[in-house]
Amino acid sequence: MGDGTAAADPEEAEQATGGIRFWPGTDVGRVRDHNEDSFLVDKKLSLYIVADGMGGHAAGEVASSMAARTVRECLAAERDALVEYEQGHGGTTRKDILRLLEASVQQACSAVHEEGIRDESKRGMGTTLDALLVIGSRGFIAHVGDARIYLYRQGSVHQLTEDHSLMNELLKRGRLTREQIEKVQYKNAVTRAVGVYESVEVDVFDFDVLPGDRFLLCSDGLSGYLEEAELPKLFEEIPEEKLTPHLIDLANERGGKDNITAVVVRIPDDESGVDKLTREVNLKLDILHKMPLFRFVTYQELVRVLNITSVRNYTEGESVVDEGDEGDELYVVLTGRVKVHSGDTTLVELGPGQHFGEMALVDKAPRSASVSALQPSKLLAIKRRDFFEMIKKDHDVAVKLLWSFLGVLAQRLRSTSRELGEAREQLAAEDLTHELLGETTQVEILADDAPSEGGTDAKLIETAPDLEPVDLDDEPTPAEVEVDVDPKE
Repeated sequence: MGDGTAAADPEEAEQATGGIRFWPGTDVGRVRDHNEDSFLVDKKLSLYIVADGMGGHAAGEVASSMAARTVRECLAAERDALVEYEQGHGGTTRKDILRLLEASVQQACSAVHEEGIRDESKRGMGTTLDALLVIGSRGFIAHVGDARIYLYRQGSVHQLTEDHSLMNELLKRGRLTREQIEKVQYKNAVTRAVGVYESVEVDVFDFDVLPGDRFLLCSDGLSGYLEEAELPKLFEEIPEEKLTPHLIDLANERGGKDNITAVVVRIPDDESGVDKLTREVNLKLDILHKMPLFRFVTYQELVRVLNITSVRNYTEGESVVDEGDEGDELYVVLTGRVKVHSGDTTLVELGPGQHFGEMALVDKAPRSASVSALQPSKLLAIKRRDFFEMIKKDHDVAVKLLWSFLGVLAQRLRSTSRELGEAREQLAAEDLTHELLGETTQVEILADDAPSEGGTDAKLIETAPDLEPVDLDDEPTPAEVEVDVDPKE
């Protein structure tokens, strides 16, 4: 672990369990007289932590060091559960790991808070904390504060964490433009910190880790001097073993007003499985991103959506859903082909990128049609319970998804109304023809009634594929819409 100093011997510290390589470093900067940042690396756990303390009179460095150590101790005490998850034995799930990681941060928060109460000189001390835990092909992140974790993947850089800062909140709410940032008096103020109070809200999530992925964990003393657009070039042109000192030097050259800490982590290449795993992860991300429902979400948010999905494999002729059953899942076709049918009547066939059952995310109505695999198929499924759990935790994602949902439903309602109008015209024409021929035909035409539940029109609404999203150019943007999610849903 580093508490205000860089790793004593980078050559010894750069190889972790499973071939993961890492390069940590920290610097006091050009203005501060002491370093309140800490980093921690545990090779055996494949755990990487960056913490930026606050509190003055050396209390900040106490808080950051204590928090990082406490998280490691809590995870080390549950090493058996981590091993069980990696080996697929014992029933430990990724949700168990996320709960364990969050509990570790809460324990750290309590420890720092209690120390502040015990020692009057440290009262009110706290720290940001970012932890990356790698287990097999999964990454687990815990995040509190305004330090950051970046992912470099296939030539692009993505910020995986969202700053818990006053400045970011003002930007999100449209109260501040990026041009006005420099004029903000308390732009470094954080809205969440470990240890200031007895507990803290922790962002935790997991994601697929691909061979060759690289991560940068850094305090705001570095990220404050970096533009995300310049990071891909730095990852590409600077040798990995020199990237950490290069970034620290860069921050100092651009001002060095704060302590600077960075940990670069490299996942090893695995030629045997890289192509298959990479293709599958990219396929899931690409298909979700192209769906109208997810058109407003960022890459960071899309990763969180992917967390609540599961992949299902179906053989030819196997039933996916049955008409009349209560629905609670949205399905997206990844590979293969399925048919939507009622009895022996095929309503539509769906292929890769198309989806069905989205109405199940908002109600528990019976399925209006059956779906079966026409060939071996791989489907992505999202459960209603997991969907609501996600949007309850992240209000920004909730606004974007529910706004998109309204757009999709509005488009389908318009499409259904248009088709009903065409059907009425056709029936009226047939009725007129029969009258002219002297035939009497009893025809009942639905006037302005909504489609009957479970009827043909209801099937149409739920299963219509490849519909373009509704044009919302003249409507308010998602950021202007307030959505109140009932926590009892």
